[in-house]
Amino acid sequence: MVSFSLARFLSISSVFLCFARVNSVAVNATIFDGLDQQARDILARATPAAPHWVIYSDQFVSGTTGPPAVSAVTGFNVFALSFLLTEGAFDKAFEWTTLTDAQRASVKAQYNAAGIKLVVSVFGSTDVPTSSGVNPVTMATTMANWVKQFNLDGIDVDYEDFNAFDAGDGKAEAWLISFTTQLRTLLPQGTYILTHALHAAVGNLIDWYNVQFYNQGATEYTTCANLLTTSSNTWPRTALFQIAASGVPLSKLVIGKPGTTGAADNGFMSTSTLASCLAQAKSQGWNAGAMVWEERKSKEAHSHSQSQS
Repeated sequence: MVSFSLARFLSISSVFLCFARVNSVAVNATIFDGLDQQARDILARATPAAPHWVIYSDQFVSGTTGPPAVSAVTGFNVFALSFLLTEGAFDKAFEWTTLTDAQRASVKAQYNAAGIKLVVSVFGSTDVPTSSGVNPVTMATTMANWVKQFNLDGIDVDYEDFNAFDAGDGKAEAWLISFTTQLRTLLPQGTYILTHALHAAVGNLIDWYNVQFYNQGATEYTTCANLLTTSSNTWPRTALFQIAASGVPLSKLVIGKPGTTGAADNGFMSTSTLASCLAQAKSQGWNAGAMVWEERKSKEAHSHSQSQS
């Protein structure tokens, strides 16, 4: 059972949910020889093995509409277009809708050949679906259908309705459970993967968790010790191995960090320090992978000003 403090940390650090029809490496076309279409579809949607390397972007990349060139995200196997909100698509998610079917198919083919899956990230810090009274089942259905309509590999849920969680009445948790259950109903287990942060309630439905070890305070999770083994008293029992000790499988815990010093308010680690921490974790049996926020931005300022008509 996940302790209250751990569950609160996971929610405050964002609920990252990812439904993705993924295989972790590019599939050689020759293995499809002799398979019917149903078998090919199942193989293409197989759950990927760890490690999971995830990157997000909600800003324009210079000269690029939609995802960047594969060469710009080499080393990652999931790219999240941000954000799809309750009112429609914005930023990178909106850009994806402006491409033609042929353009989207071309981008998908390039990413697929490189073993990188494209998902859409929903909600983010500007959306408060529980506090706004949004129906979770209806919204899950709408968003799942959006993914299918625009031929993406899945959904990443960045749930940051902090007021709903802080109320302590269980409504935020109940909302997320209903939302998750409906998404899993529409995207069945064994065909689609699911990552989330509510292990006690729906852990059996979930493939991995993207845990946000940043934006929690200037000195939080900035050393290997407080990232991996012993967190501060502000967020007790929330270091990587402490979360695992609370009952969440270590193999499901993906470490989330800012990609650059300017990508988050705090929690950044130099690449050498982070690499050292990951090596230490791996030596102790961890191999889940890492995620970063976010893909590099252009020099032009951009906000949630474009929406799907």
